[in-house]
Amino acid sequence: MGRLQKILIPFLGLVLAFGFYSSRENFKPEMLRGKRVIVTGAGTGIGEQMAYHLARMGAHVLVTARTEAKLQKVVEQCLQLGAASARYVSGSMEDTAFAEHVVKEAQNLLGGLDMLILNHIGKSYFGYFDGDVGHVQRLLQINFLSYVAMTASALPMLKDSGGSIVVVSSMAGKVGFPLTVPYSATKFALDGFFSSLRQEFSMQSVNVSITLCILGFINTEAAVKATADVILMSPAPKEECALEIIKGGALRQREVYYRYASTKIPLLLRDWAADLLDYLIRKHYNMENFKNN
Repeated sequence: MGRLQKILIPFLGLVLAFGFYSSRENFKPEMLRGKRVIVTGAGTGIGEQMAYHLARMGAHVLVTARTEAKLQKVVEQCLQLGAASARYVSGSMEDTAFAEHVVKEAQNLLGGLDMLILNHIGKSYFGYFDGDVGHVQRLLQINFLSYVAMTASALPMLKDSGGSIVVVSSMAGKVGFPLTVPYSATKFALDGFFSSLRQEFSMQSVNVSITLCILGFINTEAAVKATADVILMSPAPKEECALEIIKGGALRQREVYYRYASTKIPLLLRDWAADLLDYLIRKHYNMENFKNN
């Protein structure tokens, strides 16, 4: 513990000061009024909550997910909450053609696009890597390649509007976490692609922002169910998480960390004491309760 304190204390003041400084630019819900927004993975969890926040702010919302019945309920709730309009497109992101179709629907239904929020993920296991290369390939298709396809399709509209791309990622895309090998691989891929694309936008003077959202443990039904009794930490609320993502996109921030203390500070530690961080991560797993699927 003494070693940890020696490493963390010098950085804690810097991190807190940075957090205070970066929060000085205030978010206003009016920033989203009338904006045309796609939210993927919006049938449940964080995506669903983002749709509701956007609706309250008066945005035009186009949501997508696999299950039509869930999307119908989300659209109904969005309209009740005050969305300027709310529509849905159901389908699977395993098909790149569907990813491109969603963007075309935004053009047809909304007449353009101001914000693309990429949030969907494919189903994976919480367990030791089982050597199934096919599963990794399928997950890359959903969690990564469909993001690339939607971004490529949406870029002409986003360039016209000076819009934003918001990519929902994870601490598992910055640090190696056990029991999530295929999932983690896809999130690392997102970081590499969108961080490089941001550089190219800057070099080409493209007025489209890219916000990468680094999330910790969130209380979505899927995450809590998969990690029950194994992860020794309390999950953060999906409603608050969804709002922070939207704020970050509206403010055109480079990265969003939620929750900040449990994501940003460990990443500082990673750069100075990677072995120690790996050890601390493993200490948050109760492997006595783990049953490999």
